Amino acid sequence: MMDWTDRHCRYFHRLLAPSALLYTEMVTTGAIIHGDTDRFLAYNPEEHPVALQLGGSEPADLAACARIAEQRGYDEINLNVGCPSDRVQRGSFGACLMLEPDLVRDCLSAMLDVVDIPVTIKTRLGVDDHESYEFMADFVGRVAESGCTVFIMHARKAVLEGLSPKQNRDVPPLHYDWVYRLKQESPDLEVVINGGIDSVEAAEEHLQHVDGVMLGRAAYQSPWVLADCHTQLFGSTAKTSREDIVDAMSRYLEQQVAEGTAVKHISRHVLGLFQGLPGAKTWRLSLIHI
Repeated sequence: MMDWTDRHCRYFHRLLAPSALLYTEMVTTGAIIHGDTDRFLAYNPEEHPVALQLGGSEPADLAACARIAEQRGYDEINLNVGCPSDRVQRGSFGACLMLEPDLVRDCLSAMLDVVDIPVTIKTRLGVDDHESYEFMADFVGRVAESGCTVFIMHARKAVLEGLSPKQNRDVPPLHYDWVYRLKQESPDLEVVINGGIDSVEAAEEHLQHVDGVMLGRAAYQSPWVLADCHTQLFGSTAKTSREDIVDAMSRYLEQQVAEGTAVKHISRHVLGLFQGLPGAKTWRLSLIHI
């Protein structure tokens, strides 16, 4: 969700789903260590619980970033071992790390050694021709030697040569059954499923087999699904309307603009709030032309 789930997006999503665990977009260790740390790690207090997703492959650098993130109040550190972009591959992290399970284990161990908050991993089922349940299960088993117990599984493999990042989100087939089997055979692990989930009904079905569900594009493009999940999965009786969300975001927008944030950096995240309802196009157009 790079360039999507920034702090303004997460503030919006928190309004829709008060009980969800929110994740940042992936931030590289280099950006934190050598860049503008305040900018890359900024978040709103209302976002809690919020996890920082890190990209990197040097255990010492990841440990240093995890320590900084814990000091800044993040609730979880998540290592991205699923991103298939060319830029990420050139940095030797993301999905290509599935081919180096011992290094991934060492990366997680290094972070777990220096923080008290949870350290988790988000990964895929395989890479290129390395695509089988046995490959995935072996990867998870070796990585779990680190002490990491939470595995977020994007239920597709990554194709590093020949498919764009966008195609990697749709073209490789989904194997939900592999993730279900992983949970059955590894009951001590917390297994969260991701990929192609776009409704509360689908989430409910997956929760019959695994411990959690992660929503990505659906939450961004049709964000009201988060409110539906909050109501049905968490048993919330609070009555939140889209109009309530608009009022809250309007107040947030005024505050942020007063602090120097451009309107477009916030308005772009709420384009899908009325997705599927009469007037949705008018809503989108009104925001685009602000």
